[in-house]
Amino acid sequence: MNDSNPILNIGVFGAFVAVTLFIVIRASRNNRSAADFYAGGRSFSGPQNGFAIAGDYLSAASFLGIVGAIALNGYDGFLYSIGFLVAWLVALLLVAELMRNTGKFTMADVLSFRLRQRPVRMAAALTTLAVCFFYLLAQMAGAGGLVSLLLGVTDELGQSVVIAVVGVLMVVYVLIGGMKGTTWVQIVKAFLLIGGAIAMAIWVLAQHGFDFDGLLGAAVANSAAGEAILAPGLQYGAKPLDFLSLGMALVLGTAGLPHVLMRFYTVPTAKEARRSVVWAIWLIGLFYLLTLVLGYGAGALVGAETIAAAPGGVNSAAPLLAQALGGPVLMGFISAVAFATILAVVAGLTITAATSFAHDIYANVIKRGKVEGDGEVRVARITVLVIGALAIVGGIGVQGQNVAFLVALAFAVAASANLPTILYSLFWRGFTTRGAVWSMYGGLATALVLIVLSPVFSGTETSVFPAVDFAVWPLSNPGIVSIPVGFLLGWIGSLTSTRTEDRRLAAEMEVRSLTGYGAEKAVDH
Repeated sequence: MNDSNPILNIGVFGAFVAVTLFIVIRASRNNRSAADFYAGGRSFSGPQNGFAIAGDYLSAASFLGIVGAIALNGYDGFLYSIGFLVAWLVALLLVAELMRNTGKFTMADVLSFRLRQRPVRMAAALTTLAVCFFYLLAQMAGAGGLVSLLLGVTDELGQSVVIAVVGVLMVVYVLIGGMKGTTWVQIVKAFLLIGGAIAMAIWVLAQHGFDFDGLLGAAVANSAAGEAILAPGLQYGAKPLDFLSLGMALVLGTAGLPHVLMRFYTVPTAKEARRSVVWAIWLIGLFYLLTLVLGYGAGALVGAETIAAAPGGVNSAAPLLAQALGGPVLMGFISAVAFATILAVVAGLTITAATSFAHDIYANVIKRGKVEGDGEVRVARITVLVIGALAIVGGIGVQGQNVAFLVALAFAVAASANLPTILYSLFWRGFTTRGAVWSMYGGLATALVLIVLSPVFSGTETSVFPAVDFAVWPLSNPGIVSIPVGFLLGWIGSLTSTRTEDRRLAAEMEVRSLTGYGAEKAVDH
């Protein structure tokens, strides 16, 4: 740890923030309408949007959390990578293009298309805000740990100041740049993150004679767990139900993540949406393969005990590996990339949450679609400030938690509250407003209650409140119960509903979602 160079690290950080702010300011010059602020004017090509999706999806959890999880728990840590990647295929096959064809700016546009607007929009906006908040907590926790590692800040007050700085920067990015500026930051960040990961993976393999078996042998030799890190069960062997719950949340959660779904509205046509998904899958798949090399590399060259004892704990594996490979210069660069990762993702989450509140709750529920001038965008900007403040307070509260694990909770909430309603809306004509509202509120409430009553919240050393113990639910992830509850409530609500929905709108939604016909017209009125 002593050969970390705080002055160099601050310099690299400062340069990165300056460059990205310049990009954001340049991109913001055309932000005139709601479509510009929310969807980047739908001006991005498929490959550009593919890089931006990869930038959005490869969060601090993917880089810091998974590399750390593999370094400490081996095979069980790599299951996060597999879950995140397989989840992307579910999103592609079931929802991506259909959502792009049917919607306008937000997930609620699709869910309320053929149902009663106000109750469905309200429920969808609240579930969107809940998912974004959990995801933001994860990114903020990663930021605190990362920068404290770089600057040698070990006390909680110093880490809290760091989290506050990240929150302020995030608010500045979104207020100035809107979706267009945010997208360009994500494209640049995806290039740097994937490029940095490739360089480090080659470097790690080169140190072991490009022999992956040799790398695994070195990781086993440097681990207290020995060969157990190569086999399933080190982390979840005693808790198979917890692993099943985590797997369900990861695989089904992506298709319900509002900030990922929103990226499909930034391209002009359904064809470009498809192209962007193909690019994103290649980039994301390549990155998750690299996490295997980086995770075991960190285990071999740094060691699990050193990682666990460092400021930021498990989230510090990737920067410490960079330090072991290339000294303070590489550590400063990789940490700046990780910092950029956090900034880009929190900016994307913030704009999603602000859009959802301004477009769905303010414009369509409170004002009933009658908003004058730029009132909607003005409310979105105010919402950004509120979300920034909440994210800072929450991020300070979850310092030291594994970011991959916190993101898994966000996935569980998305899979429980959003996915059932999305699938029912797109594929079941008998779905009703009552079913949508029951499914969203019921799935959200079940997930939140189980999280509060779980060891995540209280009762263990790594809990949010370690000093008290009211954990009556044994599993750390609620997905195994809350996801089926979301689907079941949507089904029961629809069957018991006395009000029938508009068949003409249902038919129109089916045609539009499958063909894209009318989508371009719908997005511009």
